[in-house]
Amino acid sequence: MREDREFRVLSPTGILGYGFPDASFAAGMKRDPDLIAVDAGSTDPGPYYLGAGRSFTTEVGVKRDLERILAAAIPRSIPVVVGSCGGAGAAVHLEWCRDIAAEVAREQDLHFKIGLVYADIERERVRRALTKGRISALDSVPLLTQQTLDETTAIVAQMGMEPITEALDAGCSVVLCGRAYDPAVFSALPISLGYDAGLAVHMGKILECATIAADPGSGADCCLGVLHRDRFTLEPLNPSRPFTRRSVAAHTLYEKADPYVLHGPGGHLDLHATTFTEIGDGRVEVGGSVFTPTHPYKIKLEGVRSRGFRTICVAGCRDPIMVSRIDEILAAARESIAELAELDETMDRLVFRVYGRNGVMGPLEPSPDRAPRELGIVIEAVGPTQEEASSLCATARSVLLHFGYEGRISTAGNLAFPFSPSDVPMGEVFEFSVFHLMEIEDQGIFRRVEEQI
Repeated sequence: MREDREFRVLSPTGILGYGFPDASFAAGMKRDPDLIAVDAGSTDPGPYYLGAGRSFTTEVGVKRDLERILAAAIPRSIPVVVGSCGGAGAAVHLEWCRDIAAEVAREQDLHFKIGLVYADIERERVRRALTKGRISALDSVPLLTQQTLDETTAIVAQMGMEPITEALDAGCSVVLCGRAYDPAVFSALPISLGYDAGLAVHMGKILECATIAADPGSGADCCLGVLHRDRFTLEPLNPSRPFTRRSVAAHTLYEKADPYVLHGPGGHLDLHATTFTEIGDGRVEVGGSVFTPTHPYKIKLEGVRSRGFRTICVAGCRDPIMVSRIDEILAAARESIAELAELDETMDRLVFRVYGRNGVMGPLEPSPDRAPRELGIVIEAVGPTQEEASSLCATARSVLLHFGYEGRISTAGNLAFPFSPSDVPMGEVFEFSVFHLMEIEDQGIFRRVEEQI
């Protein structure tokens, strides 16, 4: 690497499929990027998408974004790397994204070598690691057991930089990854070329969310990261979305339990000496970040299991008496529902989420005693089949609708329903059953397939 050589990374959007303005992307291409990289997934939408094998982004949105990215990158021999394809990054999501890319290539007469890096981990491999004591739990996560592993239907692992580097070294112009450590898709190539790992990973940490780190932020706009020998610079590609020292520093804290340390596959990012400097034109320069390898090499596993089927009902309440006594009313109604539905009332199949009071924070709500004028109540029922979930939801809705309580004036009904039908079947329910670290000895667990498109 020449010390004066910049390495420019174009991040088109916060998630592949979210879209981006043509003008911003064109401005990024004028900067002659060395890499176009984009994150395509997250665990934020929950475990459903890994369990169901569906993408939380739409085919229309992903194709629209890939059409513009591939049309710009392939003729100019700019590598494209996409991480956590299809949202959850399992084989079904990766191949779904591959098919969209292939369709775009056919329609635009583009030809390139594509690499698919799979993140699926066989359950038996995890079982062997568990037996050997190579599985550890993250904070606030219970220890993994053989029974939980038996119930788990899909497992992926967050890959680091190494499998991506290998695919690029093999001559792949487009690399589509299964579940990947978010910064890895941005940092793998520059690190392999000799750029500082701490700076590259930190820059990737910002770029994976694109202009969410700007002020004002957006998850659907482009930005540019410029890596130098001893620093990196964030550049806005939309003049209305400048970066500031505060916005970049704040985003550095995003999704971190420790303000100074960010753990990832095979190491951690140390931010104790990091500096943020505004250098004009909406740009921010960052330096001092250090990447420290850790041994043994650990990757994070994400696995899910089915918990049955869900039906929900959304209702509103504006009776001031019911609002003021909602906890005791729901508790009493639960007892009646359990008796009618022949349920053990200690079971967790029925949940009331009370919005306007603590529907978001639950027991962590700091101001639970505020008296709202109205409440939104979401009745959530889970059962072993969709029919049983719907039956439980219907019972809960009818009981709560006409439930009598001390001081009630109107007997016409306690709830207002914004929708008809009021009960909505939601399909199968999944929960994260594996959210643990696994020690590995090599990167061979991440299978790679190469194709000529």
